[in-house]
Amino acid sequence: MVGLKPSDVPPPLGVKVLSAGTAACIADLVTFPLDTAKVRLQIQGEKAVTGAAKGIRYRGVFGTISTMVRTEGPRSLYNGLVAGLQRQMAFASIRIGLYDNVKSFYTRGKDNPNVGIRILAGCTTGALAVSVAQPTDVVKVRFQAQMNLQGVGRRYSGTMQAYRQIFQHEGLRGLWKGVFCTPDFLLPVICWCFLITDNLPCHFVSAFGAGFVTTVIASPVDVVKTRYMNSPPEQYRSSLNCAWTMMTKEGPTAFYKGFVPSFLRLGSWNVVMFVSFEQLKRAMMMSRSRIEATT
Repeated sequence: MVGLKPSDVPPPLGVKVLSAGTAACIADLVTFPLDTAKVRLQIQGEKAVTGAAKGIRYRGVFGTISTMVRTEGPRSLYNGLVAGLQRQMAFASIRIGLYDNVKSFYTRGKDNPNVGIRILAGCTTGALAVSVAQPTDVVKVRFQAQMNLQGVGRRYSGTMQAYRQIFQHEGLRGLWKGVFCTPDFLLPVICWCFLITDNLPCHFVSAFGAGFVTTVIASPVDVVKTRYMNSPPEQYRSSLNCAWTMMTKEGPTAFYKGFVPSFLRLGSWNVVMFVSFEQLKRAMMMSRSRIEATT
């Protein structure tokens, strides 16, 4: 467009999708240890521990991380990273990369949509992203829950082997296990409504504020989702049965296990992701402009 700077030209869909997925991967690399600590705390107390893992107990986010490093080595903090990056390329590319287009579809191209339209667009892209990326989330959580201890059997030896084994033993339902009890579609409802700004301090405050609210609302569902996805086929009849078992055996506080790492991870993930997303979009648009100028 003549007379417009690259920053004034709306990025095409491909740029938004690719930059969203890449930025989410960067955020995941930074915050993955917090996510792994969250998973370990969420499944703690679910069933009796035996063998080499019997004396291991996690306490708090930093206590969990230090215990994992001491007993399993620092690489254990990144168990499931490959599946996690696969998830972000599938999940964030849809949830965030398609957000503006879906929002424009609902507003029929009008500017300044109201909060209701933003929520509707966030729920739409979030639900679509969950339905596509759920297998990667199942594999990621199972790797994060898997202990790397001598004498403790490992469920999976590699990411692709995990996909194959889950499909062979549990079918497609195993790969999409927990898809109907995921809180992920709620995240853009809160975050995207309050994080549309280029001001870094506002990004930081809004990200952690939205992260706290999201964690308070979604934590019970997230704990159930983690336990249900990680469980063998015969352990729970359904996600509701998983929730009822938690309530009767561990009490209501079990639904908020892993709250602190979940909150810290969500807030820091959003800060890194949104800053990276904006910078990647600008860089791609500038590169595109240079290429067009030379042709």
